[in-house]
Amino acid sequence: MQKSSFKKGIRKLHLWLGLSTGLIVFIISITGAIYVFQEEITNYLRKDAIYHHEANIANKQPLSLKVLEQKVDAFTNEKYPIHWVTVPIDKSRSYIFYYYERNPEGWNFYEEYFVYKSVYVNPFTGEIRGVYDETTDFFNIIKSIHYSFMLKTDWGTYVCGIPTLIFVFMLISGIILWWPKNKNARKQRFAFNWKNVKSWKRKNYDLHNILGFYVSSLAFVVAFTGLFYAFFFIQAILYFVFSGGSTTYPDFSHIQTKAPIEMRDEHTLDKIGKKVEELYPNAFQYSLDFGYEHLDDHEHPNYDVFVKQLSYSYHVNHSLIFDENSGELLHQHSHHDKNLGEKAVAANYDIHIGAIFGIWSKILALIISLVCASLPVTGFFIWWGKRNKK
Repeated sequence: MQKSSFKKGIRKLHLWLGLSTGLIVFIISITGAIYVFQEEITNYLRKDAIYHHEANIANKQPLSLKVLEQKVDAFTNEKYPIHWVTVPIDKSRSYIFYYYERNPEGWNFYEEYFVYKSVYVNPFTGEIRGVYDETTDFFNIIKSIHYSFMLKTDWGTYVCGIPTLIFVFMLISGIILWWPKNKNARKQRFAFNWKNVKSWKRKNYDLHNILGFYVSSLAFVVAFTGLFYAFFFIQAILYFVFSGGSTTYPDFSHIQTKAPIEMRDEHTLDKIGKKVEELYPNAFQYSLDFGYEHLDDHEHPNYDVFVKQLSYSYHVNHSLIFDENSGELLHQHSHHDKNLGEKAVAANYDIHIGAIFGIWSKILALIISLVCASLPVTGFFIWWGKRNKK
């Protein structure tokens, strides 16, 4: 009797929570499915900008970053300073300079940025290969819908995060409701047997239950890694579990620039870049901040350089801290130096979008997202079918 009452209560929660958040979960899942192959599609559409086709580059030296910055500024005539540059190790690829200024007062995706623009540049000649307004990019809009419903990210993440948290409960409660009473019932829960079934209600019920069962464990991982960006306690749980119980994330904020500002010159960034490429010649790219003041008043405790090791994934990365005035290397924190908790945090994004193992895990992520999008739909029709039995 108690078991029956428990399952009845779970069924009611599953139903009403599903009806109340179903549309939001559907939108989050569909936009997630669309975004899975964002990088591949964007790289194809921008291939003429990404590759500059400069001849005989083995015998040429790239222009200094200061010179390239000046050429980019002269071409774009932007009133805001360049924020950072992404430098590929493979010099057949263009450098990408980013203008990025957030509006502290903006409340939606379009008002949140005064400028968010990428400029692709031939590093040997300074030729501008392409300029893209990232606020009008299709995939950035899809990402904003998926991440915050195009609201300001500081609080819009909760609009998506809370329904996703409910969806995690739906996955758990769904397994409880799916669990068969006996062997005969079990046979109907693992595979579709529609040979003698003509009722659309029965087929819809099987789609919801069987697909939900097979996707539930992986959907939980996708949902959990998504919640990472909305709730700090999820980040803390992830690090705590994989670090073996540590509650303190490594802190290198005490390693700071000590050299006087007079030591900084137009070649300091080039000196830093040369050291990065010397240490990680097989990496994919790294990013250098130009160090200007910005409107959102964000401050960095030190000059940190992010090095992306792989072209398809962010989970293998390195962190280097430099004296931003002298260009001296102060600290090196490579991927192999990180504890398992740090590696889990670094891998969270790639696990979420399916990039962790390349193209095959992306295909799997696409399938999972589409099935997750179907669950609110088939669940709604189960409820509708029971209310409209005729």
